[in-house]
This record gives sequence, structure tokens and C-alpha cells, in this order.
Amino acid sequence: MILGGISPIDPEFIALLKSYRLLDHLDGVAVHGFPLDWNHWQINDWPKKLDEIRAVTSLPIWVTEVGVSTFGADEVQVFGLQRTTELLLGRAERIFWYSLLDLPRKWEATTRHKEAEGSAYYRHFYMGLIREDGTPKPALRHFSPELGVCQWFHFEDYRLEFAVKWLRKMGVKKLRTGISWADWCRPGALQWYDRQMAALAEFDTTITLCFTPPSRGKAPDCASPPLEAGEFAQFAREVVQRYVPGQDASPKAGKLPERQADHAEEGRCESVNQ
Repeated sequence: MILGGISPIDPEFIALLKSYRLLDHLDGVAVHGFPLDWNHWQINDWPKKLDEIRAVTSLPIWVTEVGVSTFGADEVQVFGLQRTTELLLGRAERIFWYSLLDLPRKWEATTRHKEAEGSAYYRHFYMGLIREDGTPKPALRHFSPELGVCQWFHFEDYRLEFAVKWLRKMGVKKLRTGISWADWCRPGALQWYDRQMAALAEFDTTITLCFTPPSRGKAPDCASPPLEAGEFAQFAREVVQRYVPGQDASPKAGKLPERQADHAEEGRCESVNQ
């Protein structure tokens, strides 16, 4: 289990978690960095940022999100991908480039605040190596399969099969994606996530558990902490049993045995939907 990626990259926060002995239960810590778009430090500071975390923990460090938007120019992403690869390969346990696909402009950038961010908000829509129309950007030619890819899929995302084809073509082995607690409570959620995880089975996939149902958050927001931590823990348990290899409830060929699927569908979000 890896700590959720932190941004800003703050060694004092890691030290605080260590003081509570939380790190004793983890296999690694993770950081996010977008120095050419949002962070207040330069891209060449990546080694120093990782060293600051190493100074407070001996756990492996994963860079679970790093990327560059083409909001300004394609050439910025080309430079950013090449320089990031030079700076991070061999210095972090795993590196996930964010992302494969541009976010469709008719969607929203989830958890972001359009009114507050101004033009910075629109950078979220241009983080992919492939444009919304399916054409590759110049930076794709410089992608190293030694990197992993972070690609989020929305509920019943029409881009799933298209993304898998490109990941194969690029030689990607390691993938990071998410399973949303809020979406887990939708009708048909198990069928969708079984399909998603079956489609991604060939990759070494890291699953991020995210997005609180607004009715179950301390605030009515998908980024809110849950009202009851045990409800999120139950969701995490169900995901692990269903999708982590070696668990009795792991799906085969994209679905559970019939009786297990029926039982999982019945009332799994009973408290969430109150």
C-alpha cells in the first residue's frame, strides 16, 4: 500500500505521518509534481525534492503524477517529458506520466475550481499525449516505456478500449488509474468496474481509491473526508477483494461468479445512499 501522492512535496508532512507511526503500515510514499504548470519550483529541482523526502523516510518514493500541459504549446510538453525522464528515471521507484489522453472539453476537471483558478483551470484539459480527436501530440514520440502512465477513466468511459490500444502500442507496463467511491454506488457500477479492470488486466495496475459520495462527506464535495471512516474502509475492502490478485473475490474474465456478483450488488452502498 502506497501513501496517496502529496502536493506540494512537503517533507514536514511526511515527518508528521511518521510521528504517528502511519508509515509503519505503508510500502512506500508518493508525490505529485507539475513544475511547468502549477508548482512554485522549477523542473530541475526534481532531484532535490525527492532528496527532501528521503531525508525523513527510508520508504521507496513513487512519483504517481508528473506531467506537462500543451495549453501554451506542444513544444513545452516535448521539453518537459524529455527533461522529466532524464531527472526521474533511476531516482524514483515508479514514475507515472499524467496523462495518456486529453480531457474532453465538454467534461469538467473534477475537484478543480474553475472560478478560482482562471486560465490555470484550462491546463487540465491538455495534459494528454493524445488529443481529444485521437491524434498524437509531438511529445508521444519521446515517451519512454520505462515510465508508467496515469490515466483516469470516467464512469462508463467511451475511451477505455482506445486507451488500451495506445498503451500497448507505446509498450507501457505500469498503469495507474482510479476507482471512485462515489461511482461505486451507482447502478451498474460493478459491471462497469469489472469491465474496466478486465480491460487493464495485462498491465501492472496501481488502483487509487478516490471521490467521496457528496452525501457521505463532511462537506458535500467529492474531495471531502468521509463522515464515517468505516464506510470508506468497507469500500476499500470490497475493491481489494474484488480486484487484487489472490483474493477470493477477484474477477475472472471481467466478472465475479454469479452468486458473488449478486451479493455484492445488494446493499453495498446502503448507508451511502441514505
